[in-house]
Amino acid sequence: MSMIDEVIQKVKSKDKDQPEFIQAVTEVMETLRPTVDKHPEFVKAKIYERIVEPDRMIIFRVPWEDDNHEVQVNRGFRVQFNNAIGPYKGGLRLHPSVNLSIVKFLGFEQLFKNALTTLPMGGSKGGSDFDPKGKSDAEVMRFTYAFMRELYRHIGPDTDVPAGDIGVGGREIGYLFGYYKKIVNEHTGVLTGKGLEYGGSLIRPQATGYGVTYFAAEMLATRGTDFGGKVVAISGSGNVAQYAVEKVTQLGGKVITMSDSNGVVVDEEGINAEKLVFVMDLKDVRRGRISEYLHKYPQAKYFGGKSVWDVIKEESLHVDVALPCATQNEISEDHASALVKNGVVCVAEGANMPSLLGAIKIFQDNHVLFGPAKAANAGGVAVSGLEMSQNSMRLSWTSEEVDSRLRDIMKSIHKASLEAAEAYGRKGDYLAGANIAGFIKVARAMLAYGIV
Repeated sequence: MSMIDEVIQKVKSKDKDQPEFIQAVTEVMETLRPTVDKHPEFVKAKIYERIVEPDRMIIFRVPWEDDNHEVQVNRGFRVQFNNAIGPYKGGLRLHPSVNLSIVKFLGFEQLFKNALTTLPMGGSKGGSDFDPKGKSDAEVMRFTYAFMRELYRHIGPDTDVPAGDIGVGGREIGYLFGYYKKIVNEHTGVLTGKGLEYGGSLIRPQATGYGVTYFAAEMLATRGTDFGGKVVAISGSGNVAQYAVEKVTQLGGKVITMSDSNGVVVDEEGINAEKLVFVMDLKDVRRGRISEYLHKYPQAKYFGGKSVWDVIKEESLHVDVALPCATQNEISEDHASALVKNGVVCVAEGANMPSLLGAIKIFQDNHVLFGPAKAANAGGVAVSGLEMSQNSMRLSWTSEEVDSRLRDIMKSIHKASLEAAEAYGRKGDYLAGANIAGFIKVARAMLAYGIV
């Protein structure tokens, strides 16, 4: 059994109740096989074994009172995975599905993603099984205050800098930051995704959606094409999906799908800028369901209880580019086969680990350009890093400057992924290239510190 197989087997044995984490480790470790012979110093120092173990895992009780004066209890998490190249950095997710396995997988992925951005950030992730859907502003405020009462002792601008994720938007970040300030009596850049009025960065809300589109554009350019005239399928209707729709449309593509947990809208005329404004108001202001799109645009179709990828398969919809921006493991092997059959040439992941390993293999075997999440959706954390820089300097950059830096970072990630893939015998394999490029940077830093 090879050393890589031993690492994977050990994780499967020790963390057998953590399927998402096992999946993430397996994916990364399989692509790191070419590094073993080239870096005996990593093998000797047990870097491979050390890098799959978090620095620490923090699990805590979050008691809070609902509007009926009933005490509710949730579970909070923060996994600080590795800070070899900079302070821990990673989002907070509020969703009933949150558990230790999901937080560990997200933190592990974040480590390599952050390393790719060229900015000095380590990897972490956190959150709670609290569901903000259907809760009043007062209930969300009381929960976030209770959550921060424990979390504050583990974070700081040079220690660990959380951000938003699923269920954590501007409202939640405001409450979390306000309570942190009250507790520690400091106005410091301890959270990113803040409002512009109190230290946030322009382009931060748009960053992940813009970034995945920029990355896909770089991939398309390797084949001498661009988004012009391309039919694009996007899943989700939250922050990432919204701004991916916006940027794809600006670059000449036609987005035909959006979705939420209840179902899918297909608008074959294209979800243009005017329609996107309606979706943003529907989801961000009125907190409605995507099915209400048909109230305004009845020519569209709605498919309840299905994912975007189910609908593409069942309705045989032609798609040139797919940007999964909803959640993990949304694209199965059957979905991937249907996308290939229906003409897809490029897939870039806006969500974290949305494609199963079998689906990725189908894309790669059929020469579909495949941009893995840790590379393609790094735009969000990249601009979070730029927000940290602005906070440290007590400066605010213009939206044009931040957007330019974001585009340069996504180009750099694309270049680093391709170069690493070629250097280690996996030419054109973005998945291997992104994993290897991120790993090498973190591994060298870990080696420099000795056994810590």
